[in-house]
Amino acid sequence: MAMITTMAITTMIEALRLMAWLSPAYPVGGFAYSHGLEWAVETGAVADEASFSEWLGDVLERGSGRNDLILAAHAHRAAGEGAALTAINDLALAMAPSRELHLETSQQGRSFLDATLVAWPCPPLDAVAAALPGPVALPVAVGAAASAHGMARGPMLAAYGLAFVQAIVSAGLRVAPIGQGAGTRIVAALSPRVVALTEAVEPLGLDALGSCTLKLDLGSFRHETQYSRIFRS
Repeated sequence: MAMITTMAITTMIEALRLMAWLSPAYPVGGFAYSHGLEWAVETGAVADEASFSEWLGDVLERGSGRNDLILAAHAHRAAGEGAALTAINDLALAMAPSRELHLETSQQGRSFLDATLVAWPCPPLDAVAAALPGPVALPVAVGAAASAHGMARGPMLAAYGLAFVQAIVSAGLRVAPIGQGAGTRIVAALSPRVVALTEAVEPLGLDALGSCTLKLDLGSFRHETQYSRIFRS
């Protein structure tokens, strides 16, 4: 019988930890946010599977999905440097284009870090928490926590990217005119693009941050006064 090596066991443990951290069951409240999708449905910009897939692909590759991966990568590198990590988090929070999107990332990030401190405590994670005592952007929390636990950057970024897609698809199943089959097809179609995006952004500097999803940003302001809504963003 072949023996499972220590490295293989470590890799499996890391994979399981990422699955737990980024699953819908993790207590971060992600179910309450649509990342602008609810307004896009209200205006008719997202009306079927094709338009939803196109909209989400743009958000992933040209909007906050790309930015989140860059921020998570830099938080992973800076996890052991308190001042640098704080600066990255301040930048991440400042880049939120609206109050709702700021709440979406900061509330989930704070909840993620607090839950992880309780369930997966370790001294390096305590140091991360000490550097981030207030609001925390979600990608910064995930990237820094992964680094504190000695997890590889590449798999963390890919897992984060897929979770980003899945969270918005989950919102789409509740608010967009698509079913579970369509949602599954969208996740499958975007998965290779998540991998490609991860490889492309991992070496980028913070000066590469930026987006061109202005319609989503403006829509997030209008969502605050939307007559009927079920999401906080």
